[in-house]
Amino acid sequence: METTLRTTTAGGTGSPLDTRARVSAPVVRSRAATNTGETGATDKQVAGSAAAPLRINATSAVGALQDQVARAQQALDYLDQVQGQLEAVKGALSTKLAGARSAARQQNDSQLGAQVRQLAATLAARQKNAGGGIDSNLNFTGNPATQRFRIRGLDLASLRSAGPQSLAFSVGGNGGPQLSVSIGPDQTDDEIAAAIDRAMSPMGVRAGLDGQGGLVFSTPESNWPAVKDSIAISGRGRVATDEVSPALAPQQWPADSTGDALRSSLREVVQALERVRRSRDAASNALSAATVEMTQATTPPPEAQDAAQQFASTATKPDYESLLSLTSALVGVSRERVLALLGLR
Repeated sequence: METTLRTTTAGGTGSPLDTRARVSAPVVRSRAATNTGETGATDKQVAGSAAAPLRINATSAVGALQDQVARAQQALDYLDQVQGQLEAVKGALSTKLAGARSAARQQNDSQLGAQVRQLAATLAARQKNAGGGIDSNLNFTGNPATQRFRIRGLDLASLRSAGPQSLAFSVGGNGGPQLSVSIGPDQTDDEIAAAIDRAMSPMGVRAGLDGQGGLVFSTPESNWPAVKDSIAISGRGRVATDEVSPALAPQQWPADSTGDALRSSLREVVQALERVRRSRDAASNALSAATVEMTQATTPPPEAQDAAQQFASTATKPDYESLLSLTSALVGVSRERVLALLGLR
């Protein structure tokens, strides 16, 4: 019986188990040592200079996906609530328009008033309960909701009538950086809006045309408090802004509305229901896509799973060859490296 132990490095036995160990070990080491190089780098240097950025990048990517999932889930919950209330209001409005009998009409009017107040309260709590992804018109885009507004005295007609001019915009309590835009009377509405948008977008404000061809601005709702009273234009100083009212405003419906007013309210409800359905579809699709991406981001690739399974199987065997393969694979793998790799999750 041979009793001499042969000195073996990470490449020495030639057994299948050892071959797999030799493949796995560099993978573990290389992932922990990206952009540092093995030569002359201590374990602590590797863990501190390379693994940390990888861990931060992976964590931030998963965190962003988790934010998308949470935003879509909250949006769906909120939209379901609004949809149910809109359906109830729609039914009550339809009944009132149909001309119910006196006793039934009084009961229906009472229910309608309560349902309208409930809907108005739900819409007023949108920013708090909708997850930040639903705007005031109940639209969901997957991005943070925006606040639309207008700048008093800044419209396409006045800009065009003033002739060629150069305007400088700034946003901020102390004036902020000023960015200029040139406007001429021969420019189209789209060209003027695009020019202003280019000037203001670096300051977190976008410009465009609304459905009626008017100039309208927008900024993330979270940014609105800092923007609404801090826009300045050269030659005019600080300018006033007005929020664009939402398309659905039940708190403005008259309590005793009849005829045309009822039909107008019913039309608003029907249009809002259509927007809610579109937004639910968009939020559902966004939730599915983000969930799939997050699963892929947190699931190890098949080759890593195979290597882990082979390593676990080898570790359960008490024979000499298994022990030799395991020790060869673990050469140079320190506690810091293991912790750094675990942090990638």
